[in-house]
Amino acid sequence: MTKGEGGCLCGAIRYRIEGEAAAAMVCHCTHCQKQSGSAFSTILGVPEGQVAITGEPATYRDSGESGKSVDRLFCGTCGSPLFSKVEVAPGMLWVKAGTLDDASSFTPAAHIWTRSKQCWVDTGAVPAFETNPG
Repeated sequence: MTKGEGGCLCGAIRYRIEGEAAAAMVCHCTHCQKQSGSAFSTILGVPEGQVAITGEPATYRDSGESGKSVDRLFCGTCGSPLFSKVEVAPGMLWVKAGTLDDASSFTPAAHIWTRSKQCWVDTGAVPAFETNPG
């Protein structure tokens, strides 16, 4: 995924990705399930300096299944989850792929935290990891 634009449901927060995403994943951890209101979260890892944000996201400090801190950034008006900053990946902004204006080019390279995956989700041929890869 190169360059893209997106934003929250109400339009109060917009962003532009200025470069190449370093990673594209599906996270199945229980915290992403609760935060997204779904079975998983689709995310793009982009160096923070390559994302220009207009508007001021609200932040909720979480502790992920790894025990490390996760800042979850969202629109304080409409509640749309937009980004995450994860202690284990400093300098990286995890963009919620569903907030892209055009998410059709999103293709996950991996499924992570599959030990929390819902039993009805099929990861197919995409590599899957019980926790974080590596």
